[in-house]
Order: sequence, then C-alpha cells, then structure tokens
Amino acid sequence: MQATTFKVRVDAVRDEAPGIRSFRIARLDGQPFGAYTPGAHIDVTAPSGITRQYSLCGDPERVDTQLFAVKNEPESRGGSRSLHDDVAVGSELTVGAPRNLFQLAPDARRHVLIGAGIGITPLLSMAYRLVRLDVPFELHYFARSEAHAAFLPLLTQEPFARHVRVHFGVVADELDASLATCLANASAGTHLYTCGPAPFMDRVVAAGEACVPADAIHLERFAAEPAAPGEAEAALESFDVRIATTGQTVKVAKGTSIVDAFAAIGIEIDTSCGEGVCGTCMIGVIEGEPEHRDHCLSKAERASNKVICCCVSRSRSPLLVLDL
Repeated sequence: MQATTFKVRVDAVRDEAPGIRSFRIARLDGQPFGAYTPGAHIDVTAPSGITRQYSLCGDPERVDTQLFAVKNEPESRGGSRSLHDDVAVGSELTVGAPRNLFQLAPDARRHVLIGAGIGITPLLSMAYRLVRLDVPFELHYFARSEAHAAFLPLLTQEPFARHVRVHFGVVADELDASLATCLANASAGTHLYTCGPAPFMDRVVAAGEACVPADAIHLERFAAEPAAPGEAEAALESFDVRIATTGQTVKVAKGTSIVDAFAAIGIEIDTSCGEGVCGTCMIGVIEGEPEHRDHCLSKAERASNKVICCCVSRSRSPLLVLDL
C-alpha cells in the first residue's frame, strides 16, 4: 500500500516569525493539486532525505499551489533544519497527498480554534473554510510576543480579523484563566480544536472538558510524547493479527511492531512518521481490543476501539482482526 507522492517546485519562501518559515509549492508537472479538507497535513521529504508531516495552512479552495510552514527544530533529527537550510525558491521536493485526522465537525453549530506557536498552521486552513461558509467561529492565537506570531498580518486583516483574538506573553500561571475566557461562550453544539506544544494542548483539553463533551474536542500533535509510566502494562507481550479478507495471520512478538510483523511476510502497510503521530498506518479493527500508543486518535476514537495505528500500538487481546 504505497502513498501517492508528487514532485514539486518551491515557488516562494517566507519567514513568518523567528524560526518559522513558510513554503509555497506547485507541482512540477503543471497539474493542479487535489482538493483537501481543512486541518490536513502532507508528508514532505527534505533534502536530507528525512520525511516529516506538515500542516497545510493555505486556502483549501486553492489547488494551483499548496502552502505549509516549518518550525526549525535544531534538536530534531534534521528534517526541519534541512528545509530551513537547504531549500530556496526553485528547489524541488517530494510531497505526499493530503491526509486529515483533524477535520472540522460538520454538525458543529460553533467552532472555537485555539493554537500556540506553529500550531496556528492547521487552524489557519480551518479559518479559511469557516469564513467561506459563514459559520460562527473564534480563533485564539497564543504567542510569546507579536514578533513571534506567525501569519499575524494575515490574521489581523479581513476576513479574519473579526474572528481572531491574539494573546501575547501569557505566563503559565495565567493560562488557565485565559483559556476559561476563550471558552466562556461555549454553548451546546460548540466544538473545540487545538494545536501547539503538548503541555499547552493538555491545558486546552482540560479547560475544554469543563465546557463541552469529550467528543467535541479535537487536537493535532506534531510529535510523539514519552509514554507515561505503566502505560503499556495491559498490553500482551505477543499477540496474533489476522487479515479479515484473507484469514492470513501473523504473530507480533515483543519488541516488534504490527507493521514490521506484516512486512516480514511480505505485506506492506504504508507508514510515514513511525511514531503514531501522522495516522498513515491507521487501519480499522473488526475484532479484538487494541492497546493504543498513538498520539493522533481522539479519546472517543480510542474508546471505540475501531481503529489502530499499526506503527506503535499493540493489543490487549490475544487476537486482533484488521479490516484489510
């Protein structure tokens, strides 16, 4: 199961804030990109050869080009650093087709978007769509200062300005009170979306759970977090995974992922991040109880046990039957 990829040319590079750079790309073959839903991300292979996922932050209705932004993370494995250091206008890259695990809820009556730092990127694409649909929404953007707020000139102009509230220099001790203010008008049918550093999102989720149902809270993580102590205690050391369509079964041993177990018998499951963040390897579960170790499924999706991220998650039951 191989992902669709495109060769693209970088048509514009712009510094949006210190350490945050945007890249506008177009297909080398001159064809338009397919439409994508707000909140989607793409795989981008940097000149270093490392592939990482970046949210699309342009207007989803625009198909001649796509826009994504990258925060330079010097301590990372080199994907973001390579894009900052090695890519200029005219550079060629390989990107994947958009995937979306962070979609706008179609039945929401009102939307509250709360982002921090580089987390503004998927929320910006949502704002484009919500403005076009004329749906009630607010976008709250937290940043260290005005200078550190990416896309601020765009967000503070119409058609976004009336929907956007910026919060500069909010210290940790004041964050909960600020978030409570952001959610003060949450009413029945409100959905909450958040993206940013993990500790920030944890605080947003905690504030949101006091105002809206858990299944009305949506989040996008950019990186995996360390497993909490005891998190994997309920997982079995080894278990079987069966393909529903063929009945073919493979044993997943301790220290082996479902992806690797299938690869050993010649069955390829498409992966990208390998950390349970991007959702590329997400597959439906027909029978059994997954032990979720991903960082992309919502609480409601985990509780349903209907899907599993095969690169990191394991099983609480002796057998998992997958929708393959």
